[in-house]
Amino acid sequence: MPFMLALIAAFLMTLQAPAAIRSIDKGLDSQMDAARQATVRTAAEWEALWRLHGGERTRPAVDFGKEMVVAVFMGSRPTAGFSVEIVGTRVDGPALVVQYRETRPAADAFVAQVLTMPYHIAAVPRRAGVTDVRFEKIP
Repeated sequence: MPFMLALIAAFLMTLQAPAAIRSIDKGLDSQMDAARQATVRTAAEWEALWRLHGGERTRPAVDFGKEMVVAVFMGSRPTAGFSVEIVGTRVDGPALVVQYRETRPAADAFVAQVLTMPYHIAAVPRRAGVTDVRFEKIP
């Protein structure tokens, strides 16, 4: 019986609830020209990423004792109608998988002819045992 309880407890630990996502910054006007995904675990890394993305704008506060930052930058796009959103996370063994969705304008859509640089930056809770972060584009 104790073996069975230990087995059930181990199984339940693999069914961890998805990490809550706290959106930090999202929009169309990043200073990141190239497509990129980023994971930030320290205040120094956050300062460096924010400077590349937001320049001199005030950097949002993050408690790196409890959270880490994940970000998706689509890079420079030739028109309006593009966007990106971090929509979820899941744990896959020692990895946190950050799921995101990109939106593109339809081929026949009338869109503004303006350069955009879509991005989404979010904070997610730190998790014990998670040593890697992967990004997964979903439909």
